[in-house]
Amino acid sequence: MIGHQEITRREFNLFRDYVYKKVGISLADHKITLVQGRLSKRLRQLGLKSYEEYYNHMVSDSSGEEALEFINAISTNVTQFFRESGQWEYLTEHINEILSTKKDKKLRIWSAACSSGEEPYSIMMFLKEQVHEFSTWDIAVLATDISKKVLTKAMAGIYEEKDIQGIPRHTLLTNFSKIKGENGVMYQIKDDIKKHITFRMFNLVYDSFSIFSNHFDIIFCRNVMIYFDPPTQQKLISNYHRIMSNDGLLFVGHSESLTRNKDEFKLLRPSIYQKM
Repeated sequence: MIGHQEITRREFNLFRDYVYKKVGISLADHKITLVQGRLSKRLRQLGLKSYEEYYNHMVSDSSGEEALEFINAISTNVTQFFRESGQWEYLTEHINEILSTKKDKKLRIWSAACSSGEEPYSIMMFLKEQVHEFSTWDIAVLATDISKKVLTKAMAGIYEEKDIQGIPRHTLLTNFSKIKGENGVMYQIKDDIKKHITFRMFNLVYDSFSIFSNHFDIIFCRNVMIYFDPPTQQKLISNYHRIMSNDGLLFVGHSESLTRNKDEFKLLRPSIYQKM
């Protein structure tokens, strides 16, 4: 049975080399069982007999769609609204201080690796509640990901009941509309939140950072660097440094740190850094 077939070390190395060259994701040796588990379902769907057969199918697909299926399968798109509570507490404490430096009342934020949209929508809901005279501000969030599949979901902004658990009731009522879905009630982000967010595909490792004309005041890049090797991490952080405004803030995942870029960012709190 295909679902129980084991991936060989040689097959794993084919996928490992491919994903590193394509998107910069570095797969350690112990990820072999994860790759097998994530790809076995795709093999069954396509009726393929081996992982090498699937690899050949993927690289020969000129549309690139199968490559995206593969990347979606091995990268974990786990996210939720208002994840990393300590970071939101920090922003609540310091938002007025941050805004006081913006004399032009312009704020630019990047949600890098935005997955299915919970992060950028959380950012805008937070700002709408916290920024005094919100309507007088020019606030824009760029939300990017390498996955077309999750970006499509993010742009729709429709979530199930389980996805919105933990959102305060007043925030939910103000920013979501209840709609009918196939499996019951769904919650859709309102347009006055959506209009501030631009969703785009962007590869953090191989796409050019020179396309960014504006400097970002805040960048969220959480639980992304865990997929990259140290040189790739270092290069990414230096790229962020280059496109951030003075004293800009960088939020990373709670298990990530910027040990190699000490001359570029200073640690404010665990997982919160400021441009130097």
